[in-house]
Amino acid sequence: MAAGLSTAVTFKPLHRSFSSTFSSNFRLRHPKSVAGFPPSLRFKGYSVCYVVEERRQSSPIDNDERPESTSSTTAIDAEFLALRLAEKLERKKSERFTYLIAAVMSSFGITSMAIMAVYYRFSWQMEGGEIPMLEMFGTFALSVGAAVGMEFWARWAHRALWHASLWNMHESHHKPREGPFELNDVFAIVNAVPAIALLSYGFFNKGLVPGLCFGAGLGITVFGIAYMFVHDGLVHKRFPVGPIADVPYLRKVAAAHQLHHTDKFDGVPYGLFLGPKELEEVGGDEELQKEISRRIKLYKKSSGSGSSS
Repeated sequence: MAAGLSTAVTFKPLHRSFSSTFSSNFRLRHPKSVAGFPPSLRFKGYSVCYVVEERRQSSPIDNDERPESTSSTTAIDAEFLALRLAEKLERKKSERFTYLIAAVMSSFGITSMAIMAVYYRFSWQMEGGEIPMLEMFGTFALSVGAAVGMEFWARWAHRALWHASLWNMHESHHKPREGPFELNDVFAIVNAVPAIALLSYGFFNKGLVPGLCFGAGLGITVFGIAYMFVHDGLVHKRFPVGPIADVPYLRKVAAAHQLHHTDKFDGVPYGLFLGPKELEEVGGDEELQKEISRRIKLYKKSSGSGSSS
């Protein structure tokens, strides 16, 4: 950076002596050219104004180095972003694998125990040769009824509890997840407690009431497994779900629940499997179709990239 010095001379028609104090490097004397002027035009004093200007000069060295520095900085930033993205993808992959193991173990364990419990209970009921038709019908009826009823219970609890007094726990489900699990997963354990209690009571006791309890516990279990695969797997992609992603109605269910996370309709739908019906009641058909189309495009894109790799 260089400094330029410009001088402006202003003559003042003063008849008295003019003195100014300057540094030793800037001692000024009366110019000779003034002596030749007529007396009427002669000036006894004058003032000199110095204006210091800052001029930014470009240096060849700076010009040569700046593009190289900028390009190197850009390359470093790009490399840093690529590294962060790779770490994030690797972390997500590890989280999905961890949750997949937990989901497979829990679903396989619960399903196998439920199947064995059903088999042994009905075998036990038919040991005497007389088939308890009423008890068997009650068991199957309560199984279906409890599975359907859980959808309405979950919808009510989602709206009246999870988004109200229990929001501190459910909020983790509406925020980016840190790790394979979230605090909201506690609700799955809470719902499993009555299912296990009802199954146990019905398994170790004979009669119509134990049969009804067994059927209710079985229905809750079936709903819980279906909920995990559709909600956690299909909607939030916490683990791969395979061919169920191609089922048209389940794709519609996933799109409807995705709209719940956008709050476009004040949180509707709060249910899962009947979510499309809830959106229809509030006039959300158009948004639902847009979300379905978006999810289909993403699914095809991910499938194409997976097959090409």
